[in-house]
Amino acid sequence: MHSSSHDVVIVGGGHNGLTAAAYLAKAGKSVLLLERQDDLGGATVSADAFDGMGARLSRYSYLVSLMPRRIIDDLGLSLRLARRRYSSYTPMPGGDRGLLVDHQDAAATQASFKAVGAGADFDRWGEFYGRTTKLAEAIWPTMTEPLRRRGEIDRLVGDPALARDFLDRPLGEVIESTFADDLVRGVVLTDGLISTYASAHQTDLRHNICFLYHVIGGGTGDWDVPIGGMGQVATQLADIARAAGATLTTGATVTGVEQGAVTWHDTAGVEHRATADTVLWAAAPEVLDQLAGGTRGERVEGAQVKVNLLLSRLPRLRETSVAPQAAFGGTFHINELYSQLENAYTAAESGTVPDPMPAEIYCHSITDPSILSPELQASGAQTLTVFTLQTPDRLLDDADGAAMRDDLQRRVLDSLSSVLAEPIEDVVMRDRAGNPCVETKTTRDLQDVLAMPGGNIFHAPLTWPWVDDDAPLETAAQRWGVATAYDGVLLAGAGSQRGGGVSGLGGFAAAQAVLEG
Repeated sequence: MHSSSHDVVIVGGGHNGLTAAAYLAKAGKSVLLLERQDDLGGATVSADAFDGMGARLSRYSYLVSLMPRRIIDDLGLSLRLARRRYSSYTPMPGGDRGLLVDHQDAAATQASFKAVGAGADFDRWGEFYGRTTKLAEAIWPTMTEPLRRRGEIDRLVGDPALARDFLDRPLGEVIESTFADDLVRGVVLTDGLISTYASAHQTDLRHNICFLYHVIGGGTGDWDVPIGGMGQVATQLADIARAAGATLTTGATVTGVEQGAVTWHDTAGVEHRATADTVLWAAAPEVLDQLAGGTRGERVEGAQVKVNLLLSRLPRLRETSVAPQAAFGGTFHINELYSQLENAYTAAESGTVPDPMPAEIYCHSITDPSILSPELQASGAQTLTVFTLQTPDRLLDDADGAAMRDDLQRRVLDSLSSVLAEPIEDVVMRDRAGNPCVETKTTRDLQDVLAMPGGNIFHAPLTWPWVDDDAPLETAAQRWGVATAYDGVLLAGAGSQRGGGVSGLGGFAAAQAVLEG
């Protein structure tokens, strides 16, 4: 057995683990990071999903909202983030009209509300998101501080009705009391359902938590496109960590974790033991429990299917007055009426795959064509990423993986085609072998490849970014939301108190706890 000694050993080489490594190495700590995959980045990798086609896609995660300016500045990241003009486009299922929300043209947005029969909801829309902006301005600055208590959050918000509506009441109650139109209600609810399987009136408020994370980023809730693809995040973090002296080891399979030590095997099967003052766990908490002998809690599961496509051009819309570049320039909602989202939840509860599949689309290449080769750019090619809602991992129980993936992919493409003026297959490119350029990732794929239990992109159910008024905050780990049940082991990934999304906050908080403690 090979042995080594370090100040800190980090398990997991996603963007959170790399953030922690960069902070601690820059602070003079001896850092060893272990990553099971052959490449660093975890869910923030970019990849040539369609071999030889010249399109480098953000394979799993895709937009940036929650990464604080402080982390970018502290570490000297040179990320370029592009703001999208259009917020969203939502076609009316079975119709030839859709709701286009344009950040730069309020009059056009108001006209679009009227065109879909939701004119009365336009002013309510502005008032509603004015309220969420106020919430974001109060909560966002706390994300890089030690955890606040709920009472402190209420005082920062300064509006009891605002706190009650978004932090204490099921999101569905607030949506239904604010908006009248089914389509508008659905657009709002979607932000509470990203990889979060929930009914609009669910009393555990897990969809409220997801919604909060979607509207607080940067204090505005804007979601930006990383120029060059999501892989830029991990690549730059890794370069900074290495330059500061961190050792980043790939192909390392961790087999044991205990206080002050980690055992692991390299790709040749050689066993290693790394001792450290502190172990940072930048992987899923459930995997830590499995290795450390802890007890398993409630089932962890994601609720999404992700489909990447390479198109020869953008598909034609049923609404001819809206340019496809505008419709796909923001989030394109597919079969996501409020009633459809609730029906999809009910179907999944009964063990049935929702039909039609509610989903939304992101087109990276409209905002940032640099992910395409010059030839693809010149040809008018575009990428699409489709992300379904209300499709929990439990639907894959007892199913043949490959057959279920094919079925889910078929349902996603059919749902997309149902709101277009032509079948999506008509514009899907084919690779050199003649195969359609379509890549589908289910929750089981994420579990198998990225060790995310149940394919949950947040590693565990999201938690509020604060603690209860009576929660213990005696230790640095408790104050930063990274404590575990295991002595000498701290969370440093998406499963930490404020770690969801591409934010670096899990790694940042773990590093602060180490440096403070």
